[in-house]
Parts: sequence; C-alpha cells; structure tokens
Amino acid sequence: MTESNHSDHATSRAAKAIVVLTCVVPFVATIAYGAVDSWTIGLLSILVAVIALLWLADAGFSGEFRYSQSRLQLPIIALIAIGCVQLLPFGSTENAASLNAPIAHALSMDPYATRFFLIRLVICLVFFAAALVYVPDGKRQKKIAVAIVTFGTLIAFFGILQRLAMPEAIYGLRPTPQAIPFGPFVNQHHFAALMEMTSGVALGMLFGGGIGRERKLFLGLAAGIMGMAIIFTGSRGGVMSYLGVVIFAAVASFAWGTDEIAHADPDSRSRSRRNLMVMTAAGALVILVLGSVLFLGGETSVLRGIGLQDSQSDVTSGRAHFWNIAWQIFLAHPVIGAGFDAFGVAFTRYDTWNGQYRVEQAHNDYLQILADGGILAFACVAGFVFILVRKGIAAISQRSSDILRSISTGAMAGCFGILIHSFFDFPLRTPANAFFFLLIVVLAAGHGTTKRSRTS
Repeated sequence: MTESNHSDHATSRAAKAIVVLTCVVPFVATIAYGAVDSWTIGLLSILVAVIALLWLADAGFSGEFRYSQSRLQLPIIALIAIGCVQLLPFGSTENAASLNAPIAHALSMDPYATRFFLIRLVICLVFFAAALVYVPDGKRQKKIAVAIVTFGTLIAFFGILQRLAMPEAIYGLRPTPQAIPFGPFVNQHHFAALMEMTSGVALGMLFGGGIGRERKLFLGLAAGIMGMAIIFTGSRGGVMSYLGVVIFAAVASFAWGTDEIAHADPDSRSRSRRNLMVMTAAGALVILVLGSVLFLGGETSVLRGIGLQDSQSDVTSGRAHFWNIAWQIFLAHPVIGAGFDAFGVAFTRYDTWNGQYRVEQAHNDYLQILADGGILAFACVAGFVFILVRKGIAAISQRSSDILRSISTGAMAGCFGILIHSFFDFPLRTPANAFFFLLIVVLAAGHGTTKRSRTS
C-alpha cells in the first residue's frame, strides 16, 4: 500500500468513526437518564473529545482540515460569548459577616450554574460542528435516519412497557419520588419531546417518496409505537406538539411531492390521489395511536394529554405564575439577562408565593431565554430558528433524491415539534434532547459547503 493510499484509508476510518460517534452520543445520553446527572456530562465530554481528536487525526492524515461554513453555528457561538460576558467579574467587596473574605461579583446571579451551562453548550457546539462536516453525505444520512427511527422505536417500546408495569424506579435502579419518569427519562414531558423528534423522521419517510412499501410498513409501525409513547406520557404539550409533527410531515409531502410522480405525469390526478392517501394515513395513524393507548388501559394518560383531566384548579399547572416571573426578570435585566441557568436564583427575588418550592425553570424556553440572556440571547435563538427554516426549506426543495427529501422533511417536522413544545416546557435543556435536536438539524439543513484548509 502506498503512502497516499494508506493516508486515504486512515482518513476514511476516522471519518466513519466520527459518524458512528455522532449517533452514539445522543443514544448514550438518552439511555443514561437523559444525561441530567453530572457523571453523564463527564461521559459525554469524553465522547465528544474523542470526536474532536478523530477530527484532528483526519486532518493530519489528509493534510487538510475540514470545517463547515453553515451559519447555524454562529448563534451558538454568540450564546457562548454572551455567557462569558455574564461571568466577567465587576470588582469585589469585603464580606460584611465575620469571615473577612472577598466576594466576587458577576453579571450572572448564579455564576456556577452559568459556567456549567457554558460547558454543556461548548460540548454541543463541538458535536454539532463535527456532525455538519461528516454527516451530510447521502448514504450516511440514510443510515443515521434509519438508526434514529430504530432507536426511537425501541426506547418507546421500553417506555410503554415500563409504564404498564409501573416499576418503582427507572431500570429498577433509580427511584424518582419527586418526578414522574417515563422510559429512561426522569421527566415524562422531555421523553415526549424525544419521541417528537424521532417520530418526525419516521413520518417524513413514511409520507415521502423513495421508500419501498415493505419498509413503509415498518415505518408506520415505528411511528405508531412512538406516538403511543407520547400519549402514555400524559404530556399536554407533547400531544399538541406531536399533532404538529404529523401535520407538518403530511403538509410538507403535499407541497413538495416526489420526483417520481412529477416526472411520470405532472398534470395527472396521481398527485391528488397521493395527497388524499397521505391525509388519510395521517388521520388513521392518530386514531390508531389513540385507540391502542385506550385498549392498553391508558385512559388517564389520554384524558390528561388532551387537557380533560387536571387535579389542579390552575389549568396551566403553575406555568402562568412562572411565566409572569420570567417576564419580570427580563424587564429587570433586558439586555444581557440574569445569567444562563440562573433562573432558580432570580426566581426567589420576584416570587410572590410562600417560597416552599424552588422553581428552576420557567417552563417556557422562549421566556426563559429572555430572562437568562436578555434581548441578545433571544436574538441568537431567533436567528438560529430563522436560519434553520430557511436552510430546511431549501434542502427539501433542492434534494437530489426522494429519500433525501423525505429525510429532510421528517427532520424538519421533528424540529417543528420541539419549537412548539418549547412554548410549554424546557425540552432542550435535557442534554439528550439537545444532542438529538442538533443531529436532526444536520439531517434537515446541514447541506452547506464544507471548506478545506491545508494543514501543511
């Protein structure tokens, strides 16, 4: 083997390993209780560090460093910069207590939480940047889409079995006395968010083209199981977002159709018949999912999911109060916010309740980003969504094949579901969901130009 061939082979192996790890990271994060514990963040840091080392190894073997020019990275970088500014010390004072120790001041009301938030954000950025470089290959996208659907189906099936069995702890190992778990997640609402993303990919491929009938049977079954898992969580935001995912996937298939139909007879009635079939399939899927949950004894989950059962007089489950406090925090810190992940500390200053409970999240990610990071951070999030929508639409309309168009459509449907769910909860603050979201963003819109810079 010549030196050049050896270099190409090593580069190929490094690239394949990176692609595998882009799937392993969100999968491991999901299995490890959603990666909400400190030890899981350490594990994910190691895995992402391995991705970075393989990326550098690929550059060393090939003699050039590959990077993506996608603008989707810029809002995340800007958020990191804002967080760094929030941690800047603005002098110190002497403690008025008996301990004569200086107290460091920062713009963030909880510097430790903000620092930890930035660590997670940097990990996500490295993961995202590597995925943007190595995933947007047609064959790789197909394999990753299949892996996402398969994993989502298995984890949904496990979650349903666990709910029906009503175990006392996740995996029989971790009790959750102050939360309602589902599957491996401590928070049932965040499990619903995961299912929105994975089922979106399945629905895009189910309603789209480029998939054989025998495989569509599997996709229909997979989408049904994941939909059932969402209903079983009893999450009202999850149910609403899931309906949004189904509608988006169906409507997108109407708008863009398939190349095979367009080339065969663009003026015939075949497109109308296909649209009617998709609409019928979407409606039948929702009905079958609801019927299956009822058949398995999930009446309580169905009633709560559609908002017909709530033991509290406040139909918002306290969210109206949290949202009002978040707005007050924003008004007090309109430019740069009270500090990323500092909501729990800031909340106590404006809370009018008895203070018995500490509220860590606003249960509305858009309001919380205003409270945590002010107008500047909200502009970053809005910019990310704008770029995602623009690139996603371009990807769907310009894809070279039906299967890639279907994958992009499904990934966009999953993103759409998360954007809806974020109005009622904080799904992306669970690290596992954040990694899955970034991965499907790459499937939806990560087809930008990859640049190469010579390293020697």
